[in-house]
Amino acid sequence: MTHVENELNSQPECWIRAAEEAERHRGALPEAGERVAVVGCGTSYFMAQAVAALREGAGQGETDAFAASEFPDGRSYDRVVALTRSGTTTEVLELLRKSAGRTRTTAVTADPGTPVMAAADDLVVLDFADEHSVVQTRFATTALTLLRTHLGLHTDAVVADARTALTAPLPEGLVDCSQFTFLGRGWTVGLANEAGLKMREASLSWTEAYPAMEYRHGPISVTTEGTATWMLGAAPDGLAEQVRATGGLWIEGELDPLAELVRAQRLAVAVAAARGLDPDRPRHLTRSVILAP
Repeated sequence: MTHVENELNSQPECWIRAAEEAERHRGALPEAGERVAVVGCGTSYFMAQAVAALREGAGQGETDAFAASEFPDGRSYDRVVALTRSGTTTEVLELLRKSAGRTRTTAVTADPGTPVMAAADDLVVLDFADEHSVVQTRFATTALTLLRTHLGLHTDAVVADARTALTAPLPEGLVDCSQFTFLGRGWTVGLANEAGLKMREASLSWTEAYPAMEYRHGPISVTTEGTATWMLGAAPDGLAEQVRATGGLWIEGELDPLAELVRAQRLAVAVAAARGLDPDRPRHLTRSVILAP
């Protein structure tokens, strides 16, 4: 097995532990009513999108998500939450340092022995979800599980769905598709973005991701026989029928959307194997992006 496979298979256990530890980290996480920005890069940015939508949807307060490099300097927040597996990403560290003394900051990381420990006011360490692989799987979903639990939105059913996602066969013909589109609504837009990224990183696939309603406004034109459209969460009425009418393969998200992301991770590994690629050695990528001064 590759590192990616081992790590994505461990996600149910990681999620259980994150849910158990959420209460211990309460003081480092946003309080109800705080105005919050959640930031990250790559996978962590897409998890930030999901967290922001979940928190606002739960009535916990205004919450925005930004790529760390695009944070609006002039905007005021009560807290900035940075998601950073490595704790070394240049853009995240620069943002935390600029925020020092004016905005409370929290870093959720897998490795406390990195510069992020000194850069953030509060630290949440999920070292049990750290990864050898360049391609993120379990750290991202474990961090999201921690924050879902903090918001009162995690249940044991999510873990059960993750176990199903790891064992149930992928839909017939899916691995052979030439193009993949992932769709979401609300908090699952971030998950759709992440599913597309996993496919590009691990298998060099042509993938796209959209809010489900936006898919009708042009992107559906690329859908045809030999392509796949995967919905994470509940689909808008009539969309499945429209996709099937193009000849494309429609994949209905039947599990918790986070568990559906696990299925997409499995697909990325399966497509990589079918194409003779090593998902542990993605092209042009490193585990952390550290920019030279």
